[in-house]
Amino acid sequence: MSIRTYEPISPQRVAFLGLGVMGHPMAGHLARAGHHVTVYNRTRSKADGWVAEHGAFSATAASTPRDAVSGATLVFACVGNDDDLRSVVLGEHGAFAGMAPGAVFIDHTTASAAVARELSAAALPLGLRFIDAPVSGGNVGAINGALTVMCGGDAAAFARMQPVALAYSKAVTLLGDSGAGQLAKMVNQIAIAGLVQGLAEAIAFGEQAGLDMKAVLGVIGKGAAQSWQLDNRGPTMVDGKFDFGFAVDWMRKDLGLVLEEAKQNGARLPVTALVDQFYADVQAAGGRRWDTSSLITRLR
Repeated sequence: MSIRTYEPISPQRVAFLGLGVMGHPMAGHLARAGHHVTVYNRTRSKADGWVAEHGAFSATAASTPRDAVSGATLVFACVGNDDDLRSVVLGEHGAFAGMAPGAVFIDHTTASAAVARELSAAALPLGLRFIDAPVSGGNVGAINGALTVMCGGDAAAFARMQPVALAYSKAVTLLGDSGAGQLAKMVNQIAIAGLVQGLAEAIAFGEQAGLDMKAVLGVIGKGAAQSWQLDNRGPTMVDGKFDFGFAVDWMRKDLGLVLEEAKQNGARLPVTALVDQFYADVQAAGGRRWDTSSLITRLR
């Protein structure tokens, strides 16, 4: 893990629900920033392991979301999908049942805009606030505390969570009302899908033409073709390394959300729909957990 410093901020009692490849390091940054963190994970052993790893800090584990959020002013979550989110938020043992009036729930799951609006509406009668806050930057960004967070929701609630969320982020931005964060994440995924496919085609073309593609990438990366994908995934695509980063399964989930939203708002996404099918080909070839840059495998 890279060493980073944290801005001085008054310690708060917070909860973090979901300790997957993203949530585990994000919760760790909160603990290292001086907050008292109570964690919950569906598999209890992961929560206990996280506490053992962060024993030098104020860290505890709970058996249910409701228990985890007791006394927390801010509750963070990063789970798998809409249904996973509902399962930790709603019901007798869900977070909303244990949160005190005035507390804020911050959801870092990449989910639908519809579920964000649904849970925001459910929070209001309880005196709670809900911020949809999907992230970009992948597992490496989470580990390094350098995520980009796109938020939707109440401005006052956002102002409370932003300085705390900067423990694991380089930017935390409010983009509109409830659901705006999820919609912005969809824009992000549309852009990435097109970029990765274009980069895959460019590399495959250059290889077929007999070029030294690492040298070519070094040159075009200094011009108008430069992008994060080219700089960070271009060389690994040339080497055929796909055992890191954001998995194809996750990207297909995200693009499914995009395409469903497009049906509702009338947006035309021909390239995105095509790349989604290309990712289906990669899944069928056994690449479900490969990095998204594995699109190039279809072209070799």
